[in-house]
Amino acid sequence: MRAQFVLSEIGVGLRRNLTMTFAVIVSVALSLALFGGALLMSQQVNTMKDFWYDKVNVSIFLCNKNDATTSRSCAKGAVTDQQKHQIKADLEKMDVVETVHHESAEQAYKLYKKQYGDTGIAATITPDQMQESYRVKLKDPEKYQVVASAFAQRDGVHQVRDQRDILENLFSLMNGMRIAALCVMGLMLVIAMMLIVNTVRVSAFSRRRETGIMRLVGASSFYIQMPFIMEAAFAGLLGGAVACGFLLLGRYFLIDNGLALAEKMQLVNFIGWDAVLTKLPLVLAIGLLMPALAASIALRKYLKV
Repeated sequence: MRAQFVLSEIGVGLRRNLTMTFAVIVSVALSLALFGGALLMSQQVNTMKDFWYDKVNVSIFLCNKNDATTSRSCAKGAVTDQQKHQIKADLEKMDVVETVHHESAEQAYKLYKKQYGDTGIAATITPDQMQESYRVKLKDPEKYQVVASAFAQRDGVHQVRDQRDILENLFSLMNGMRIAALCVMGLMLVIAMMLIVNTVRVSAFSRRRETGIMRLVGASSFYIQMPFIMEAAFAGLLGGAVACGFLLLGRYFLIDNGLALAEKMQLVNFIGWDAVLTKLPLVLAIGLLMPALAASIALRKYLKV
């Protein structure tokens, strides 16, 4: 009987404040969708880092004849055969090094022409202007500084470059987008909380006669407040369900179909469906608990029992 009464009161409250309940559902849905999207974007960045950092190399560029006159690090002249052999031997002795690949100036020139052959500057580049290099694959990409400190000041070495630097701008952009999404999510959560508080206050005011009678007949505070709390929780749960739908549709249309990024950007390791599905229970839990907590706090002020 009590459960039936509570459920009937929830239905009455939702019907009386239908417009504000709808606003709560929409605001909770948008804020939680942004929250889930920020979590997925963070996981996407980490996945891309793990994928690409495992494939990038440390490049040790060697001095050529042109560098001897233009670069301070190559002031002693172009790299000699003895220096090249010694650099390779020292690299192969290092515990952090997995493989060492030598790229000649001719190979570098062919690769450059293949990548930039259509540009105007490519016609002015000659093979003797290209630098020889050693492409070093590390067992742990984070150990770049070990190689850099050992070879940066070597005779015949022009510079040591970590190819991860090329990716850092992309990762910084994605992290910036994630932070922006979190900021908007925070604003939407504040708006949702204010709507919940106002909805509960209006609902409590419209049913002040019923709650007064319940108080006179000895109903407990928890029993009187429960319908209001469950109304907010139900609206929040609906908002969480809508947010889950947004996340699933976003994954489907952005990566699998629609934009089909997985097909167009095959070099990018996108997160799978399992990453999305594991976030849905968290989104639903927040959608259920956050409005219930906001309602219980609001009732202490607006429902004196």
